[in-house]
Amino acid sequence: VEISVMMCLSFSVDPYGFERSDDFDYESYEELMSEYLAVLTRRSIKWSKLLQGKRRVDRNLKVKRYVRKGIPNEHRPQVWMTASGAQERLERNPGYYQSLLDAQHDPRLVETIRTDLHRTFPDNIHFRKSADPCLQKTLFNVLVAYGHHNKAVGYCQGMNFIAGYLIIISKDEEMSFWLMEALLDRILPDYYTLAMLGLKADQEVLGELVRMKVPAVWQLMQDHGVMWTLVVSRWFICLFIDILPVETVLRIWDSLFYEGSKILFRVALTLIHHHQDVILQAQNLPDICECFKRITRGAFVEDCHAFMQRIFQEPGSLSMSTVTKLRESCRARITADES
Repeated sequence: VEISVMMCLSFSVDPYGFERSDDFDYESYEELMSEYLAVLTRRSIKWSKLLQGKRRVDRNLKVKRYVRKGIPNEHRPQVWMTASGAQERLERNPGYYQSLLDAQHDPRLVETIRTDLHRTFPDNIHFRKSADPCLQKTLFNVLVAYGHHNKAVGYCQGMNFIAGYLIIISKDEEMSFWLMEALLDRILPDYYTLAMLGLKADQEVLGELVRMKVPAVWQLMQDHGVMWTLVVSRWFICLFIDILPVETVLRIWDSLFYEGSKILFRVALTLIHHHQDVILQAQNLPDICECFKRITRGAFVEDCHAFMQRIFQEPGSLSMSTVTKLRESCRARITADES
């Protein structure tokens, strides 16, 4: 296990390069991480046995269980690549990434991306101009390549954070591109297109799931006329980056790459279901917005191992067929409304 990665306990920067806030609670973090390190060590041994030098990850219940319990950092890039189909795409398209970088670049795309570079993780030491190597250049390359690969999407805000996380974890520019392609082209349908239909639909899908599983919260939202996009759009568009703690986000992404976008609903439903008493105390729209910010902080989300167990229990059953049906009806409704 990369103990050094997990146990930067006494420093003001976390293992991924993010600066800790002035009010960071080192004592409770140390306590939590010492327990989590034991979990990671066990998981690492199991994963090493499972992979045993293999380059592919099988799709079966055992592997699904392993993924849900967390992929150790040293195996994360490989498992994400193979589980998402990104590895296969990379192997089938040798030289494709480099050809995108070598091609004539759209000046408007380049300008838009450049504008966002310095806004990407200003609290991460690896993304500063003074860093050596500075990941801004890698980030720029991945975003420009993706923008030319998928011209219908090009670039929009939110993609910089996703690419940044992929770079931090994979430590490889081309892998980051193919993981991004897997997420944006296949796992997250129409989240980043101009109309953002997929993103809008999934926020409405969450609303329908809340109506089924946490009806009191759904009623509160109705009573105050609060649209779901107001409180959860960043959850979806940033895939919980800068919303939940880094370690928790990475655990969510483990399952996102293996099981698909359904996992985002499990996370959102768990946050809402677990904190419904807090949310139901809200008296007005600002209160509700504040509650939705508050429920993404604190011990419940910081203990990523316990949190991940909760997301597979607390919301109850959630089949992909249910999600697909809801997506179809929500998409149709949005399309009708917008026309």
